[in-house]
Amino acid sequence: MGKAYKYGENVNTDVIIPARYLNIADPEELAAHAMEDIDKGFAKTVRQGDIIVAGKNFGSGSSREHAPLVLKTIGVKAVVAPTFARIFYRNAFNIGLPILESQEASEKIDAGDEISVDFKSGRIRNKTKKESYQAEPFPEFMTALIENGGLVNYVKRSGGRTDGKTKEQEL
Repeated sequence: MGKAYKYGENVNTDVIIPARYLNIADPEELAAHAMEDIDKGFAKTVRQGDIIVAGKNFGSGSSREHAPLVLKTIGVKAVVAPTFARIFYRNAFNIGLPILESQEASEKIDAGDEISVDFKSGRIRNKTKKESYQAEPFPEFMTALIENGGLVNYVKRSGGRTDGKTKEQEL
């Protein structure tokens, strides 16, 4: 369960993490600047498990992997939007940040609503409004990427398997 942070359409990667900070190597220090150009208080108020809800085309712009990385590092559990820029979509899964596409959730969730997400079913529950919304559930392989913390960790644990199983599960 987390609090919703609500943003509009076309939130680009330079807004998620401004380019002026990309020379910072420490992910924690970099994450302290997340969203500051559109929400100065975000980095100070976001808590582990909070969820970003936005309009269409979230993550547009530059292909920088820093954008989903700072959101994950600062504790964002997931991002919900009707659509995502394709490179952000791929980068998010590569680093293990879950993203869900749902027009209805994007329209009906308000800032501050208490939200929970079931990634396997795609169900998004709004505890504040006592509503639920449906997003496309993750395919097995994408679920494995998220559960392993991203592509690199998945490959390390799976030995390159593509069926979502780790080497330990193979035995």
